[in-house]
Amino acid sequence: MLKQRIITALILLAILLPALFYPSPEPFALVALVLIAAGAWEWGRLNGCAPIPSLLVGGACVVLCVGSWRMGWLHQSMPVLWSVAGASWVLGGAWLLRRGVAGWPAIPQVVRVIGGLLALWLAWLAVAQARVIGINFLLSVLLLVWVADIFAYFAGRAFGGKFSHGKLAPAISPGKSWEGVWGGMAGVLVLALVWVWADRFLQAGVPSFYGRLSLHGGWLLLIAVLFMAAMSVVGDLVESLIKRSAGVKDSSALLPGHGGVLDRVDALLPTLPLAMMLVTLGRS
Repeated sequence: MLKQRIITALILLAILLPALFYPSPEPFALVALVLIAAGAWEWGRLNGCAPIPSLLVGGACVVLCVGSWRMGWLHQSMPVLWSVAGASWVLGGAWLLRRGVAGWPAIPQVVRVIGGLLALWLAWLAVAQARVIGINFLLSVLLLVWVADIFAYFAGRAFGGKFSHGKLAPAISPGKSWEGVWGGMAGVLVLALVWVWADRFLQAGVPSFYGRLSLHGGWLLLIAVLFMAAMSVVGDLVESLIKRSAGVKDSSALLPGHGGVLDRVDALLPTLPLAMMLVTLGRS
């Protein structure tokens, strides 16, 4: 299993890194589109679609992404779209977690499929726009989620259950603890402070996500990164809820040793649109 994970990770890095650092954003947007389309196919399968309809869900995702690409949306500021997307994730995520695993099948299948399709499309559009803004900006958003996950894992292993009286969401993801959430938040705070310092010290041409927020005050930066860390947990829990409802451990076996694409991007689905919302509103 470990060997598979390492090989898969190396192959992904060999594809993603050249696309990320290519002078123009198009190669990265294309690679991200392929991954999101695969995630849309997984989404169809998780929601009870047969093989052909699941492929059609993936195809519909490609149409949405390519259509918005051709219309020049990657280079447009869209505060209304990102505000609606962000509010939908906050309110919808809270509603889904409150209903729990049993509540997911009660939602009509067509609503579930379309809702997930839109979420995946918006995540692609957000990550593509972030790459257009600049590599420094995009990496600062991606690393927020990864650092939150890493710190949460080690904090949960070291302190899980020692300060709280219950698990975070035992019916959805029994392994997650409140101490893990707090550890993840501490990690992203450290990351944000270090990145703001690096932006200023190195005089980065394109400010990071944190650098842009810090222009409006330290309190906004503090609140925003804690909010983003919390929403990354929401994304993770929502996918876990859906997998439990479907009775599967992984969204697919597309990435040997890692599960499926949705297993790797679940926490990014809410945080990417929310990052675009925060920086877009900050410019207005």
